[in-house]
Amino acid sequence: MPHQIHYPNLPQRLLKARDNLMAQFRPILHQFGVTEQQYRILRVLDEHAELEPREIVELCQMLAPSLSGVLARMEEVGMVARQRVELDQRRVMVRLAPAGAALLARMGPLIDQQYARMEQAWGGDAFARLLAALDEFNRAAGLPLAAAALPAPAARGDTED
Repeated sequence: MPHQIHYPNLPQRLLKARDNLMAQFRPILHQFGVTEQQYRILRVLDEHAELEPREIVELCQMLAPSLSGVLARMEEVGMVARQRVELDQRRVMVRLAPAGAALLARMGPLIDQQYARMEQAWGGDAFARLLAALDEFNRAAGLPLAAAALPAPAARGDTED
């Protein structure tokens, strides 16, 4: 039977690539008792001094309800600190707490070593091309694109055989 969809399954390939990549780092995260979600949050806070939760959601590709629980647990163990914005008490800023920064300082050399091993194993050029291709894809994904022309919904009770 011919395939119904002719393009490759890009989302599945990206998920598989992500899983292959994270497999390289999971032993390090496990050693330090850090979940993948916590690691993503620690990394973005390390790169952006402080962020609002909505910014963390966007940068870490997380759902807002998940973030609330993860941040609460991270705050309990001293990885992050949350503070209300003085001029707008509805807003909260999140930043690395000293324990979170210390944790990243201990993990950082191991993470960097693993990246260097991957770069050596896969080839520096391939690694650089992958990063460039991902950056280009993410830039292009922000460009306007016409939505698929969807058929009208079927009336209730109407089904195709």
